[in-house]
Amino acid sequence: MPQHLLHSASRIREAVDIADLIEPVAEAFIAFSGTDGAQAPVMVLPLGDGADSHIKAAHLPGRRPFVVKVANWFPGNRRQGLPEGGGFVALFDAATGAVTAVLEDEHHLSDVRTAAAGAVSARALARPDATRAAVLGTGRQAYLQARALTHVRPVRHLTVWGRDPRKAADLAARLRQELPDTDTTPTPDAETAVRHADIIVTATACTTPVLHGAWLAEGVHITAVGADDAVKRELDGACLRRATGVFVDSRDLNLRYGDLRAAIAHGEATPHRIDGELGDVLSGRVPGRRSPADITIAKLIGIGAQDLTTAETALALLAP
Repeated sequence: MPQHLLHSASRIREAVDIADLIEPVAEAFIAFSGTDGAQAPVMVLPLGDGADSHIKAAHLPGRRPFVVKVANWFPGNRRQGLPEGGGFVALFDAATGAVTAVLEDEHHLSDVRTAAAGAVSARALARPDATRAAVLGTGRQAYLQARALTHVRPVRHLTVWGRDPRKAADLAARLRQELPDTDTTPTPDAETAVRHADIIVTATACTTPVLHGAWLAEGVHITAVGADDAVKRELDGACLRRATGVFVDSRDLNLRYGDLRAAIAHGEATPHRIDGELGDVLSGRVPGRRSPADITIAKLIGIGAQDLTTAETALALLAP
C-alpha cells in the first residue's frame, strides 16, 4: 500500500482529540437519521474473557467514500502490559471500491469519537446550567467522557465511581490534574455518586445494571455508552420508565444491543420507549428536553456514520 494512504496510531493520537470531533460527530448524527438509504451495519464478535471485536461499516448516499472499521478490545492485555485496544479504519471510494486510506488507530478514533458523541448528547439534552456530573466507570472511556463533558457544560463538580475503589481513586486523581477547574472526587457508592448529579455518564462493561431509576434526581440527563452488545447492561428498567425522553443513535441497533434490548427482553419496556434518534433531535425534527424537570437518556451503541465522518476529519488533520 502506498505510504501516503497508511497512517500510524502514533500520528493519529497526536493529531486527533475530542474537541476536533464534536461538530463532525453532531453532523454524523444528523446525516445518519436524515439521509434516505443510509447504511450502518454492525457485527459484534465475542471472543471470551471480556474480549470482543466490533466491525462497523457505513455509507451515506451522495457521499463519495464509505468506511469499514474493525475495533478490537482485549482487556486481558492489561495483565501482559499490552494495549487493550486494536484495529483500523479503512476508507474506500464508493464509485470504484478502491482503498483511499487506512488509519491504523489502535482504537483511538473509536475512543475519541464515542467521547465526542457523549458531549454532543449532553449538549443536546442536559440542562444548560448543569454543573454537577457523575461518571460510573474507571476505564479509558470513563476518562474521556469526563473530559468531553467539560467542552459542552460548565462542570464544576465531578464524582467517579467504579467497582474497584482503587481504580476510581486513580481516575479521580488523574482528572483532578487535567481538569483543575473541576472538583473531582471518588466515591465507593454508585447511589451516592449520582444522587445530586445533573449529568450521569455510564461507561462500564457490566452485564447487570449499575444505575437504578430510584436514584435519579429531577432534571438529570444520562448518557449511557458502555452496553454496546447483546450481553452488557447498565440501566435498570426503572431508569427507562422514569425518563421523560429516551433518545438513541440508531433505533435499529438499540433494539438489537444494549440496555433497551435487555429491558425489552425482560418485559420492562417496549420498542415504543424510544422517543427518537439523536439526529432527529439535533435537526429539530423531534423535541428533546422540554423542561428543566425532564429526565433524559441518550443511549449510544455507536454508528458507522460517526466512523466515516471521524475518518474524514482525521485525514484532514493529518494532511501535510
